[in-house]
Parts: sequence; structure tokens; C-alpha cells
Amino acid sequence: MNNLKADEYGTMKDLIEKYNIPAPRYTSYPTVPYWDNNLNEQSWIEQIKRSFIQNNKDGISLYIHLPYCESLCTYCACNTRITVNHKVEQPYINTLLKEWKLYLAQFNDKPNLKELHLGGGTPTFFAASSLQFLLDTIIKSCNIGMDADFSFEGHPSNTTELHLKTLYGIGFKRVSFGVQDFDERVQYAINRYQSFEEVKYIMDKARAIGYTSINIDLVYGLPYQTKASVTSTIESIISLKPERIAFYSYAHVPWLKPGQRKYTDKDLPLASEKRELYEIGKVLFNHAGYTDIGMDHFALPGDELLTAFNTKTLHRNFMGYTTNHTKLLIGLGCSSISDSWNAFSQNIKTIEEYIEEVNKGKFPIYKGHILNTEDLQIRQHILNLMCVHESDFDQTLCNRNLLETCKHKWEELLKDKLITIQNNKVILTQKGRFFLRNICLAFDKRYWEKQPETSLFSTTA
Repeated sequence: MNNLKADEYGTMKDLIEKYNIPAPRYTSYPTVPYWDNNLNEQSWIEQIKRSFIQNNKDGISLYIHLPYCESLCTYCACNTRITVNHKVEQPYINTLLKEWKLYLAQFNDKPNLKELHLGGGTPTFFAASSLQFLLDTIIKSCNIGMDADFSFEGHPSNTTELHLKTLYGIGFKRVSFGVQDFDERVQYAINRYQSFEEVKYIMDKARAIGYTSINIDLVYGLPYQTKASVTSTIESIISLKPERIAFYSYAHVPWLKPGQRKYTDKDLPLASEKRELYEIGKVLFNHAGYTDIGMDHFALPGDELLTAFNTKTLHRNFMGYTTNHTKLLIGLGCSSISDSWNAFSQNIKTIEEYIEEVNKGKFPIYKGHILNTEDLQIRQHILNLMCVHESDFDQTLCNRNLLETCKHKWEELLKDKLITIQNNKVILTQKGRFFLRNICLAFDKRYWEKQPETSLFSTTA
């Protein structure tokens, strides 16, 4: 623990053991398992129209889920479909466009598209021509501002120069490459292969084409990782100077994702060892000029994400941390989640059922939730804690009552010096940032009212 004294290390080790419990990552509140499922197609249409009123002021965000992968990465907890049959591309794209038309029919004006992200799965599973057809069709139906933020996720091993040029020509300026780890033993365990040379090659191509921000995803806590292997991977990535690095905690949920049963708990670092891996990464990133801007995320000076953090305008949604704060986020594709601020709607998870429902001319809703007044208040507080590391509960009597209701949860955080409270304002300490999920959990009223009998989330450490 390079930046901790021996006594501090002992204290942190005790805290890690104490707080290493299952908890959400809080891309929403309420979190998906605690939705009331009180939303149907008609009420969702009402929510869409209500939120679209802000279109001229805030614009909208669009997330497109492209679930296909040619091979299974065993660590992955995303909704994917493994196939080498690329004939699936066009039928799925046709369905995405039909779903988009369902939304367009509810708008009374052209949407101002402020943010667009392609996720998966592996978006670069799709041919560049297929992506161009999909995106050109969507973009023609929208107004695109100069400040629009378009980004996509790419696998270094199958992202081609043609992918990069095609998407750049459409307006994409940011790309995120999933690397995870360069160690060969780790790559074998997680069935995810890419060499340093492949990553450097595709990053150099992206920069030569004109991409202004490159993010690299790394994961700590994977099977067989060691301090030496993680150090080597991080030093290699730092040498490439990506503008952003996401250093994610591995979520071990084999009861939800059977692919993770390729290895066992014995192959994973212990919680305290996992914390050491994170600490090594944080020190290396900081020494290289990166700033810790939120849970798992680091950015170089000049990057928009760091600017948003410093100006307290950072936002978090189902796509993770973002510089945009639109009231309407539309998710297209199987399992995608949409957010109208006052309601959430998740699409059907299986591809065949999703296609069948959309072909009937229906919104493919799997489940949803309409937020009540208390939900909205708690949502804002958790967003504040996640994005600016503080939240003021002194705004209304209702908020002060909420702080008092949660007192038995946050008192322990206060005693362990993970937070301070000043005039009803909850502020994370530097030490508390590592326990961000635990701190948000203290104010998650729905979680405490209905704790699950079995774990629904990965552990925090």
C-alpha cells in the first residue's frame, strides 16, 4: 500500500473486512431489483411526453445496446449473445430502427440528440456498414448540436480502421477500449485476449483519425491477478496516455452469470488483496497525472470528465459517469434501460422476444418503475454523493427527516471517519471515497425496507 502508513493500512484492512458486503453500483435509484413494476406501455408514453418537454433546453440521450459477441468473456456480467453468425446483424438493426420510430411517434418535435453511446456486447461485432446504416437513419431524424457527445465501446482485437473512420465520419469523437488485463494467465481465465501491440495499434489509429478522447477499461480482482501483473498492465496502459481510465472492481456473481464458474473463489484475490490492487492502480495513475473523479474513474487534465467533476456538473446514469445531464435517456435494444427522470423502463432481455414485441408495434417493456416524491429526493442525494461526494439534507423538512431516518446507518460511517456531517450536509472524507457504494447504501431506503434473501449485487471491495 504505497501511499498508506503501516497503521493506516491496518485500519483500512479492518474497514475493508467490515464493509465488504453486497451493494449496488448506483447507476439509478431505486436500483432495478427494487422497482415497483408499476409502469405499463401507456404510462411510459405519458412519461416520455412529459420528459420531452425539456428537449429544447437539455436535449436527449440515446443508448443503443448491441448484444452480440463472437466469444464469451467469462468475467462479463452484461447481457450478451454469443455467435459467429453475422447474419443476425441486419434483423437486429431493423428492429432497433422500428423501436426508435415508436419513440419518434411520441415526440412533438425533432429530438435534439445531445449524447449517443453504443454499448454491448461488442458493438464492433457489427460491420462498419451495418453501423453506418443504423446511425445515419437515426441521426437524420434528429437535430445534432455542436456539443453533441458520441462514443462507442470497442474490442481492441476486432475494431478495425474502417470502424474508426466510419464512426468518426458520423460524429463520434470518443471511444472506449476494453482491455481488462495483459497477463496471459488472467486472459486465459477470463477468455479475453488482446496484446499490448494490438491496443497500441488501434489507439494510434484512432488518434490519427481525429478521436479526441480514448478511455481504457481495466479490471482489478480478476482470477490469478497479482500485484506484479496489475502493476505491469497499468504501466503499459499509462505509457499510451489514454485521456480516461476506468479501473473497475470485478463483480463476481456466478449465480447470475454461469460463465464465471470457469474459476472459483479460491482463484480470486481476497478482499484485502483486492484493495491492494486498487491502491497500486490509484498510486500509479496519480503519479502519471490522472485524477480520481469518482468510483473507478480517472482522467487527465483537460478531459471533459475531469472538468465536470471540478465544476460539480458531473452526472451519472445507466451509461456511467457523463458530462451530460439530459432529462430523457432512451435505451434501444434488448435489456436496455430508459430514464425519463420520473420513471425507468427496461426492455425485454431476450433478443427473440424483444424483436417479436417490437414487430407488433409495441414498446418492448420488461419492467419499469414510476418514482414517487421520496424516490426522487433520495435519487438526488445518491447522485450528489456519487458525483460531487457531498449532499445537503438541510433543504427541506422532508430531507432532514430522511437524514434522521437513516441515522442508525450513517452513524457507523461517521464513527469510522468515512463521512463528516456539517449542518445536515453529508460529506465524504478522502478515505470514504473507496467506500462510496457503502455510503450510498446507507441512504437506500428501499434496500433496507426489503433486503434480499439472496445476494443481488457484487461485494463492494
